[in-house]
Amino acid sequence: MTAGPRKASGATTHTSTMGSTSDWTLLPAVAAPVLLIGGWTLAAGIRPGSFNQVTDTISALAASGGPNRWLMTAALAVVGVCYLLTAWGLREAAVSGRLLLAAGGVATCAVAAIPLPAVGPSAAHSGVASGAFLALAFWPLFARRADTESWGLRPAVCVTAAALLFGLLVWFAVSLSTDVYIGLAERVAAGAQAVWPAVVTYTCRRRQRR
Repeated sequence: MTAGPRKASGATTHTSTMGSTSDWTLLPAVAAPVLLIGGWTLAAGIRPGSFNQVTDTISALAASGGPNRWLMTAALAVVGVCYLLTAWGLREAAVSGRLLLAAGGVATCAVAAIPLPAVGPSAAHSGVASGAFLALAFWPLFARRADTESWGLRPAVCVTAAALLFGLLVWFAVSLSTDVYIGLAERVAAGAQAVWPAVVTYTCRRRQRR
């Protein structure tokens, strides 16, 4: 007589541990790649002189003393905030993955706050940029859930996404060491990292509407 109720109670407790993704989360999730890609495209387009997006980095557009640096700086800062908001609203994802996505947002804001100097490298800038890239590459791995129907959070999908994002990051690292297509590799890696939270958020919201 009591076995049935106990089983139902246990199932309810299990599913209640998984939150729902907030309705508004898709807005910052989609805004991030639009602002990032639009930001570097517009900043490069209005920059006086020649600027090669295949060989020159995103950070060069926001370097201290650069022309119209405010545009790329603002884009990076707002994108970082978008990552933070997405991590906050994406309650269906595992907490560790959300925290890593939020860390990527904080690091992205730090990239905007600590620009490259007018001449030479910056250890501080390189440090926060590396932190942002690593956090945004690996957050899918820690966001996975075995108890979800959302495609973007399924374990196999999350592991595959993290592997692909890390692979693009390796390409960028190799391009830095060989000085070949640095700008292209960085933009592909950063763009993919910006798009993935939007994909995950969309799949979560789509499942909840069923």
